[in-house]
Amino acid sequence: MDSPFSLKKALIRDMVVENENTRRFLLEVEDFPDFKPGQFNMLYVYAQGEVPISISSLRSDLIEHTVRLVGEVTEDLFLLKEGDVIGIRGPYGTHFPIEKCRGKDVVLVAGGLGLADIKPVVEFILENRRDFGEVYLLVGAKNPSGLLYREEYKSWDKRLKLLLTVDKPEGNWQGNVGVVTELFRFVELKPEKTVGMMCGPEVMMLFTVKKFLDLGVSEENIYLSMERHMKCAVGTCGHCQFGYTFLCKEGPVFSYSRIKPIFGVKEL
Repeated sequence: MDSPFSLKKALIRDMVVENENTRRFLLEVEDFPDFKPGQFNMLYVYAQGEVPISISSLRSDLIEHTVRLVGEVTEDLFLLKEGDVIGIRGPYGTHFPIEKCRGKDVVLVAGGLGLADIKPVVEFILENRRDFGEVYLLVGAKNPSGLLYREEYKSWDKRLKLLLTVDKPEGNWQGNVGVVTELFRFVELKPEKTVGMMCGPEVMMLFTVKKFLDLGVSEENIYLSMERHMKCAVGTCGHCQFGYTFLCKEGPVFSYSRIKPIFGVKEL
Protein backbone atom coordinates (compact mmCIF):
# COMPACT_ATOMS: atom_id res chain seq x y z
CA MET A 1 0.00 0.00 0.00
CA ASP A 2 1.35 3.42 -0.96
CA SER A 3 2.14 5.90 1.79
CA PRO A 4 -0.33 8.82 1.99
CA PHE A 5 2.73 11.04 1.58
CA SER A 6 3.87 9.42 -1.69
CA LEU A 7 4.36 11.93 -4.47
CA LYS A 8 3.62 11.59 -8.15
CA LYS A 9 5.53 13.56 -10.75
CA ALA A 10 3.56 16.39 -12.31
CA LEU A 11 4.80 17.92 -15.54
CA ILE A 12 3.84 21.57 -16.03
CA ARG A 13 2.23 21.59 -19.47
CA ASP A 14 0.85 25.11 -19.41
CA MET A 15 0.57 28.19 -17.22
CA VAL A 16 -2.19 30.77 -17.66
CA VAL A 17 -1.81 34.22 -16.12
CA GLU A 18 -5.09 35.33 -14.53
CA ASN A 19 -3.74 38.54 -13.00
CA GLU A 20 -0.52 39.88 -11.53
CA ASN A 21 -0.57 37.50 -8.56
CA THR A 22 -2.70 34.56 -9.74
CA ARG A 23 -1.88 31.82 -12.25
CA ARG A 24 -3.38 28.57 -13.42
CA PHE A 25 -1.06 25.57 -13.59
CA LEU A 26 -2.08 22.70 -15.87
CA LEU A 27 -0.29 19.54 -14.84
CA GLU A 28 0.19 16.24 -16.65
CA VAL A 29 0.13 13.41 -14.11
CA GLU A 30 0.13 9.70 -14.98
CA ASP A 31 -2.58 7.56 -13.37
CA PHE A 32 -3.97 10.34 -11.23
CA PRO A 33 -6.95 9.16 -9.12
CA ASP A 34 -10.49 10.33 -9.80
CA PHE A 35 -11.53 13.50 -7.99
CA LYS A 36 -14.66 15.56 -7.39
CA PRO A 37 -15.54 19.28 -7.19
CA GLY A 38 -14.24 20.82 -3.99
CA GLN A 39 -11.30 18.51 -3.35
CA PHE A 40 -7.67 19.62 -3.17
CA ASN A 41 -4.13 18.40 -3.80
CA MET A 42 -0.80 19.04 -2.17
CA LEU A 43 1.68 20.58 -4.62
CA TYR A 44 5.35 20.09 -3.80
CA VAL A 45 8.09 22.35 -5.10
CA TYR A 46 11.34 20.44 -4.82
CA ALA A 47 13.75 21.72 -2.14
CA GLN A 48 11.13 24.21 -0.91
CA GLY A 49 8.02 22.50 0.43
CA GLU A 50 4.35 21.94 -0.38
CA VAL A 51 1.07 23.79 -0.28
CA PRO A 52 -2.60 22.73 -0.42
CA ILE A 53 -4.27 23.94 -3.61
CA SER A 54 -7.85 23.32 -4.73
CA ILE A 55 -8.46 21.47 -7.99
CA SER A 56 -9.99 24.12 -10.23
CA SER A 57 -11.32 22.09 -13.16
CA LEU A 58 -12.97 18.73 -13.81
CA ARG A 59 -10.68 17.92 -16.73
CA SER A 60 -8.56 14.85 -16.05
CA ASP A 61 -6.10 15.00 -18.95
CA LEU A 62 -4.44 18.02 -17.33
CA ILE A 63 -4.98 18.61 -13.61
CA GLU A 64 -5.68 22.30 -13.09
CA HIS A 65 -4.80 24.38 -10.03
CA THR A 66 -5.30 28.11 -9.60
CA VAL A 67 -2.55 29.52 -7.40
CA ARG A 68 -2.24 32.89 -5.71
CA LEU A 69 1.23 34.25 -4.96
CA VAL A 70 1.39 33.98 -1.16
CA GLY A 71 4.44 32.68 0.69
CA GLU A 72 7.76 31.10 -0.18
CA VAL A 73 6.46 27.92 -1.82
CA THR A 74 4.19 29.75 -4.25
CA GLU A 75 6.98 32.23 -4.96
CA ASP A 76 9.19 29.34 -6.10
CA LEU A 77 6.28 27.80 -7.99
CA PHE A 78 5.86 31.03 -9.96
CA LEU A 79 9.53 30.88 -10.96
CA LEU A 80 9.00 27.58 -12.78
CA LYS A 81 8.20 27.28 -16.47
CA GLU A 82 6.48 24.92 -18.87
CA GLY A 83 8.30 21.60 -18.93
CA ASP A 84 9.42 21.76 -15.29
CA VAL A 85 8.35 19.06 -12.85
CA ILE A 86 6.81 19.35 -9.39
CA GLY A 87 5.40 16.78 -6.98
CA ILE A 88 1.72 16.16 -6.35
CA ARG A 89 -0.29 14.04 -3.94
CA GLY A 90 -4.00 13.72 -3.52
CA PRO A 91 -6.87 14.15 -4.00
CA TYR A 92 -7.93 14.93 -0.45
CA GLY A 93 -10.96 16.11 1.43
CA THR A 94 -14.70 16.15 0.99
CA HIS A 95 -16.50 17.51 -2.04
CA PHE A 96 -19.59 19.47 -2.98
CA PRO A 97 -22.51 16.97 -3.17
CA ILE A 98 -23.50 18.11 -6.62
CA GLU A 99 -24.75 14.68 -7.69
CA LYS A 100 -27.47 14.92 -5.02
CA CYS A 101 -28.69 18.25 -6.38
CA ARG A 102 -30.18 16.95 -9.60
CA GLY A 103 -33.66 18.32 -10.11
CA LYS A 104 -33.02 21.30 -7.84
CA ASP A 105 -32.13 24.95 -8.31
CA VAL A 106 -28.54 25.83 -7.41
CA VAL A 107 -27.11 29.14 -6.23
CA LEU A 108 -23.31 29.30 -6.29
CA VAL A 109 -21.49 32.13 -4.51
CA ALA A 110 -17.77 32.82 -4.90
CA GLY A 111 -15.54 35.53 -3.51
CA GLY A 112 -12.10 36.20 -4.97
CA LEU A 113 -10.00 33.04 -5.25
CA GLY A 114 -12.99 31.07 -3.97
CA LEU A 115 -14.16 30.81 -7.58
CA ALA A 116 -11.41 28.22 -8.07
CA ASP A 117 -13.34 25.83 -5.81
CA ILE A 118 -16.68 26.64 -7.43
CA LYS A 119 -15.50 26.37 -11.05
CA PRO A 120 -15.57 22.52 -11.12
CA VAL A 121 -19.15 22.66 -9.83
CA VAL A 122 -20.03 25.00 -12.69
CA GLU A 123 -18.40 22.62 -15.17
CA PHE A 124 -20.30 19.62 -13.76
CA ILE A 125 -23.61 21.46 -13.98
CA LEU A 126 -22.97 22.59 -17.56
CA GLU A 127 -22.02 19.04 -18.57
CA ASN A 128 -25.36 17.84 -17.09
CA ARG A 129 -27.41 21.00 -17.58
CA ARG A 130 -30.76 19.27 -18.17
CA ASP A 131 -30.53 17.65 -14.73
CA PHE A 132 -30.74 20.97 -12.88
CA GLY A 133 -33.28 23.75 -12.54
CA GLU A 134 -32.34 27.42 -12.32
CA VAL A 135 -28.64 27.99 -11.72
CA TYR A 136 -27.16 31.26 -10.48
CA LEU A 137 -23.46 32.03 -10.16
CA LEU A 138 -22.72 35.09 -8.00
CA VAL A 139 -19.10 36.25 -8.17
CA GLY A 140 -17.45 39.02 -6.21
CA ALA A 141 -13.92 40.45 -6.21
CA LYS A 142 -12.08 43.40 -4.74
CA ASN A 143 -11.60 44.97 -8.17
CA PRO A 144 -12.14 43.98 -11.83
CA SER A 145 -8.64 42.51 -12.18
CA GLY A 146 -9.49 40.10 -9.37
CA LEU A 147 -12.26 38.44 -11.41
CA LEU A 148 -10.92 35.05 -12.49
CA TYR A 149 -11.63 32.99 -15.65
CA ARG A 150 -13.06 35.94 -17.55
CA GLU A 151 -12.66 34.12 -20.86
CA GLU A 152 -15.30 31.65 -19.62
CA TYR A 153 -17.98 34.18 -18.76
CA LYS A 154 -19.62 34.40 -22.17
CA SER A 155 -20.14 30.64 -22.45
CA TRP A 156 -21.24 30.33 -18.81
CA ASP A 157 -23.75 33.15 -19.12
CA LYS A 158 -25.49 31.40 -21.99
CA ARG A 159 -26.49 28.43 -19.82
CA LEU A 160 -26.75 29.84 -16.30
CA LYS A 161 -27.32 33.25 -14.73
CA LEU A 162 -23.95 34.86 -14.08
CA LEU A 163 -23.82 37.94 -11.86
CA LEU A 164 -20.61 39.87 -11.10
CA THR A 165 -19.70 42.59 -8.65
CA VAL A 166 -16.57 44.35 -7.40
CA ASP A 167 -15.82 46.30 -4.24
CA LYS A 168 -13.87 49.02 -6.05
CA PRO A 169 -14.57 49.79 -9.72
CA GLU A 170 -11.56 50.58 -11.88
CA GLY A 171 -10.97 51.54 -15.49
CA ASN A 172 -14.06 51.16 -17.65
CA TRP A 173 -15.96 48.90 -15.24
CA GLN A 174 -19.68 49.50 -15.62
CA GLY A 175 -21.03 46.49 -13.74
CA ASN A 176 -22.31 46.04 -10.20
CA VAL A 177 -20.42 47.58 -7.29
CA GLY A 178 -20.70 46.23 -3.75
CA VAL A 179 -20.40 43.03 -1.74
CA VAL A 180 -21.45 39.77 -3.33
CA THR A 181 -24.53 39.30 -1.14
CA GLU A 182 -26.09 42.36 -2.78
CA LEU A 183 -26.43 40.26 -5.94
CA PHE A 184 -29.18 38.23 -4.25
CA ARG A 185 -31.62 40.96 -5.25
CA PHE A 186 -31.40 39.56 -8.78
CA VAL A 187 -32.04 35.96 -7.68
CA GLU A 188 -35.52 34.47 -7.94
CA LEU A 189 -35.16 31.82 -5.29
CA LYS A 190 -37.52 28.97 -4.36
CA PRO A 191 -36.16 28.01 -0.93
CA GLU A 192 -37.77 24.57 -0.74
CA LYS A 193 -35.94 23.41 -3.89
CA THR A 194 -32.72 25.43 -3.66
CA VAL A 195 -29.20 24.31 -2.75
CA GLY A 196 -26.56 26.92 -1.96
CA MET A 197 -22.80 26.38 -2.33
CA MET A 198 -20.05 28.87 -1.61
CA CYS A 199 -16.37 29.52 -1.19
CA GLY A 200 -14.52 32.68 -0.27
CA PRO A 201 -13.36 34.67 2.76
CA GLU A 202 -15.08 33.49 5.94
CA VAL A 203 -16.68 36.87 6.58
CA MET A 204 -18.22 36.75 3.10
CA MET A 205 -19.55 33.24 3.73
CA LEU A 206 -20.91 34.27 7.13
CA PHE A 207 -23.12 36.91 5.52
CA THR A 208 -23.97 34.64 2.60
CA VAL A 209 -25.19 31.90 4.94
CA LYS A 210 -27.33 34.48 6.76
CA LYS A 211 -28.80 35.59 3.43
CA PHE A 212 -29.70 32.01 2.46
CA LEU A 213 -31.29 31.38 5.86
CA ASP A 214 -33.25 34.64 5.72
CA LEU A 215 -34.59 33.57 2.33
CA GLY A 216 -35.74 30.23 3.75
CA VAL A 217 -33.09 27.79 2.48
CA SER A 218 -32.58 24.96 4.98
CA GLU A 219 -29.32 24.57 6.89
CA GLU A 220 -28.83 21.10 5.37
CA ASN A 221 -28.91 22.55 1.85
CA ILE A 222 -26.19 25.15 2.41
CA TYR A 223 -22.60 24.05 1.74
CA LEU A 224 -19.35 25.88 2.44
CA SER A 225 -15.76 25.24 1.47
CA MET A 226 -13.58 26.32 4.38
CA GLU A 227 -10.06 27.56 3.65
CA ARG A 228 -7.52 27.03 6.41
CA HIS A 229 -3.84 26.24 5.83
CA MET A 230 -3.22 22.49 5.77
CA LYS A 231 0.16 20.85 6.24
CA CYS A 232 -0.22 17.06 6.08
CA ALA A 233 -3.66 16.64 4.40
CA VAL A 234 -4.28 13.36 6.24
CA GLY A 235 -5.28 14.52 9.72
CA THR A 236 -2.08 13.77 11.63
CA CYS A 237 -0.44 17.16 12.20
CA GLY A 238 -3.46 18.94 13.67
CA HIS A 239 -2.58 22.15 11.86
CA CYS A 240 -6.00 22.54 10.25
CA GLN A 241 -8.09 21.78 13.33
CA PHE A 242 -11.34 23.71 13.25
CA GLY A 243 -13.16 23.18 16.52
CA TYR A 244 -14.12 19.52 16.60
CA THR A 245 -13.11 18.85 12.99
CA PHE A 246 -10.03 18.65 10.81
CA LEU A 247 -10.53 20.44 7.54
CA CYS A 248 -8.28 18.11 5.54
CA LYS A 249 -10.32 15.00 6.43
CA GLU A 250 -13.84 16.06 7.40
CA GLY A 251 -13.72 19.11 5.13
CA PRO A 252 -12.98 21.36 3.42
CA VAL A 253 -16.61 21.15 2.24
CA PHE A 254 -19.22 21.07 5.02
CA SER A 255 -22.93 21.50 5.23
CA TYR A 256 -23.78 24.50 7.35
CA SER A 257 -25.73 22.26 9.72
CA ARG A 258 -22.51 20.33 10.41
CA ILE A 259 -20.45 23.35 11.53
CA LYS A 260 -23.16 25.74 12.67
CA PRO A 261 -22.00 25.79 16.34
CA ILE A 262 -18.46 26.83 15.44
CA PHE A 263 -18.78 28.72 12.17
CA GLY A 264 -17.97 32.38 12.64
CA VAL A 265 -16.42 31.89 16.09
CA LYS A 266 -13.31 34.07 16.27
CA GLU A 267 -9.89 32.48 16.77
CA LEU A 268 -11.28 28.94 16.66
